[in-house]
Amino acid sequence: MTAIYVDADACPVKDEVYRVAQRLELSVYVVANSWIRTPQDKRIEMVVVEDGPDVADDWIAERAGRGDVVITQDVPLAGRVVASGAEALSPTGRVFDENSVGAAVAMRDLLTDLRSAGVETSGPQAFSKADRNQFLQALDAAVHRAKRAAK
Repeated sequence: MTAIYVDADACPVKDEVYRVAQRLELSVYVVANSWIRTPQDKRIEMVVVEDGPDVADDWIAERAGRGDVVITQDVPLAGRVVASGAEALSPTGRVFDENSVGAAVAMRDLLTDLRSAGVETSGPQAFSKADRNQFLQALDAAVHRAKRAAK
């Protein structure tokens, strides 16, 4: 059965995920280093992992696979779950696949190198209503792809 895994620390679209999951009767795992309020729904599970780098990412990557959807801004996590056959989306609705993960890692590394060299780079754009709408459309499409892949 298709499940949605949410890398929940700083995820701005948790409410949208809950609505889609309730409508489609999907299980949701909200994974974070600290407790986050979630709706009272037997299909939504809050998973609190230990503090530490990549602990939440490891929990998700060990469980998500073909037929699942992962919501994350973390490009390395997206790469790991895509390699396992899961669908991966950013909160803005960007679909990660084998090709886009490589490009995203390269861009992230380039920006990290520029910042360490003292170059000022702009941060992420403010999250907009258009981003939410794009995310909802992408999530719906990803869930349908995941369900087909799970068969």
